[in-house]
Amino acid sequence: MTELAPPMVHPDPEAGARVAADDRAHVFHSWSAQAKIAPMPIAAASGSYFWDFEGKRYLDFASQLVNVNIGYQHPKLVAAIQEAAARQCTIAPSFADESRSEAARMIAERAPEGLEKVFFTNGGAEATENAMRMARLHTGRHKILTTYRSYHGATAGSILATGEPRRWASEPGAPGFVHFWGPYPFRSAFHSTSVEEECERALQHLRDTVMVEGPQTIAAVMLETVVGTNGILVPPDGYLAGVREICDEHGILYIADEVMAGFGRCGEWFAVDRWGVTPDLVCFAKGVNSGYVPLGGVILSEAVAATFAERPYPGGLTYSGHPLACASAVASMRIFEEEGILEHVRTMADTVIGPRLAQLAADHPSVGEARGLGMFWALDLVKDTTTHEALVPYNASGDAAAPMAELMAACKAEGLWPMTHFNRLHVVPPCTTSAEELTEGLDILDRALAVADRYVTG
Repeated sequence: MTELAPPMVHPDPEAGARVAADDRAHVFHSWSAQAKIAPMPIAAASGSYFWDFEGKRYLDFASQLVNVNIGYQHPKLVAAIQEAAARQCTIAPSFADESRSEAARMIAERAPEGLEKVFFTNGGAEATENAMRMARLHTGRHKILTTYRSYHGATAGSILATGEPRRWASEPGAPGFVHFWGPYPFRSAFHSTSVEEECERALQHLRDTVMVEGPQTIAAVMLETVVGTNGILVPPDGYLAGVREICDEHGILYIADEVMAGFGRCGEWFAVDRWGVTPDLVCFAKGVNSGYVPLGGVILSEAVAATFAERPYPGGLTYSGHPLACASAVASMRIFEEEGILEHVRTMADTVIGPRLAQLAADHPSVGEARGLGMFWALDLVKDTTTHEALVPYNASGDAAAPMAELMAACKAEGLWPMTHFNRLHVVPPCTTSAEELTEGLDILDRALAVADRYVTG
């Protein structure tokens, strides 16, 4: 890993106050009741850390929105953007651009075999939106099947494809979105008693859903390869292959949403590589360039791409394949290879994160389960160790969510920036985070979990 010198951060509360005041006066924030938030002004970031204007340092165990895979301010990535800006800041998608062409080639080379074309977007929601559009046009069918425990973005279609509660406010919307239960052994919807049974019953549930919805009406099944925000749910061995088989049987496309799971997060270029499964369409964003410049996209199979060989694809974006974004993706992929980041992720998972989280689960009654892979983990927190009752209710807010709010505050007080969702504490640091930094953060988690333990009643 490239060693980064920490930035010279001098406490400047007045500057922080100005940033906060302008933010409050003029920035409208996503997913927020505007009067109830107070965004923290950030002064600097480097590697796995960021600093506020008071000079306090935070170890980022959230990778912002699980996207800063390569860490903050990697000098080679910054230099690549600067060089691209000096060469050519922008050019329309209708032209061939050096950075765009190279990024597409490199992404296709790392994608599963048979996926050769890349449609660039500005982020993950646009990627899933366009993947669904492609599937519908390719098949001539209209339904999209996704799981209840999923998040696919917040554009008009992707929010309806989303299974979790953030979709509720956008309903009713366009028809054709159907949700089903994916595998989750710890909280099985199928009353399974083993992982193998969970896999078998989840696949049968999908088969039954396809049957009653009418396979001739279904364009695609879209899955997060490893469910991200909604639990870090690693699919049982055989599940994705079973989904592929069901799709092939009925002429349904399989869309892999790798926006969060791809580009090193799971220790592979794409998480599907772990199970040797080839989707028809793969959505990516986030880790492709760690969000240094907005970028996402869809990788198309040859069959789907051929659909649009003689007929126009009816979709596009002004900044599709933006040269600065594509140059940063090229640099990021090269850095991953030069610095052995995929190998680092797998080593840290096997030797540091996995063993330590297992120990936390053994030591803290509030930890019902520790699960994950790569730099993609979650602690499933419980109030009752026997029934697995969640530490806070599903979609809790206000006083009902107090235990998780207290846990987050305990982490932040010690300089750890956590990620939580519902009753889960996620461990998703940058893929470049060192063993020493991981240990530092996990030690803080160990102490903070005492807060959650106080709420355990059985």
